[in-house]
Amino acid sequence: MGDGVLSQDEINALLSGGIPDAPAGEPASGGGGGELSEQEIDTIGEVANISMGSAATTLFSLVNQKVEISTPVVSETNWDDLAASYDSSCVVVRIGYTKGLDGSNILVLKEDDVKVITDLMMGGDGTNIDGEISDLHLSAISEAMNQMMGASATSLSSMLNKMVDISPPTATLTDMATIDAGEIDEFLKSNFVRIAFKMEIGTLVDSEMMQLYPISLAKEMCGSVLNNMESDSKSTVDDGAFDSAPAAPTPEATPSGPGPAPQAAAAPPPMQPAMDPNMMAGQMPQGQPMMMPGYMYPPQQQINVQPAQFTPFGPGFAAQFPQENIDLILDVPLEVTVELGRTNKTIQDILDFAPGTIIELNKIAGEPIDVLVNGKYVAKGEVVVIEESFGVRITEIIKE
Repeated sequence: MGDGVLSQDEINALLSGGIPDAPAGEPASGGGGGELSEQEIDTIGEVANISMGSAATTLFSLVNQKVEISTPVVSETNWDDLAASYDSSCVVVRIGYTKGLDGSNILVLKEDDVKVITDLMMGGDGTNIDGEISDLHLSAISEAMNQMMGASATSLSSMLNKMVDISPPTATLTDMATIDAGEIDEFLKSNFVRIAFKMEIGTLVDSEMMQLYPISLAKEMCGSVLNNMESDSKSTVDDGAFDSAPAAPTPEATPSGPGPAPQAAAAPPPMQPAMDPNMMAGQMPQGQPMMMPGYMYPPQQQINVQPAQFTPFGPGFAAQFPQENIDLILDVPLEVTVELGRTNKTIQDILDFAPGTIIELNKIAGEPIDVLVNGKYVAKGEVVVIEESFGVRITEIIKE
């Protein structure tokens, strides 16, 4: 009130620990005044915390560095406010949902953070961050986000109790101060959900990463989570009702009548084997298996057991091997090379080659030449002339 005197409604609200109801059309004091309720904001924060935890585990496997992503802070904002509070030059990664959810989400990372992550992914130590963001950086960060958000989608599938799948991410270097938000995604033209995470990668990155959702997608997530929780709660209640079914009436509850009161039918006690005095003393009778009270063991079947028979290995034992079917490879062609001799020359000697140059080999005149099959030394022979062609007469087979 304008005179500084509290009204009765305000006094009642203060005594109850709350605030008076706001007039219609105006947000209550202390409230967000946005499209999402406090419950929906809390639900989105919990969903983002679980899904981004799975993504952090995936990022650890990619960069081989300790990755910590803090509890998210959820708020509603618009593009102008976001651009004013964040680095103007950043990398924007767009991921669309193709199954389970309708919409897309945007990941916003700082330029230097992208350079560190991609350098670690390519085997560096994370310090090579000089120069501009290139297509290689964008391709690498897209792959990292693809795997991270794939793990996040798996967590979402469990929470929402339905299959969630994503499209391949697209990464672009963006100047937030100059770009039209609609060029990134249509939902950025109006209010959207901003989820801020503090991200630490070893000692190299201590920064912030943002995830942006359209309001409609956030509400769809909240609705699916709450419906899933209600279904689980209902299932638990139904199970409890089934388990707590009323027992059969006891004899005391039956009406009295002439004659003796009927006795309640009781289940027969389990059969107890007769105790042998030897068992009382901690010994088992010979030839009898030990039986626990309350259990009946089936009679054991007699099995004929005989010692194994092995063939002795004597001095004249020869292992029997099956006959090899060499016919299968008889038509395989092999390269036969006849080598007259070899020598070593320097590059200068080879450059001095000219018509008429004589090269001395390591073979003595009249010495057998080498015969090689597929490069393997197999025989020796001598050169012969067959009509107008040279030939080789095999003189010795080399056995290795």
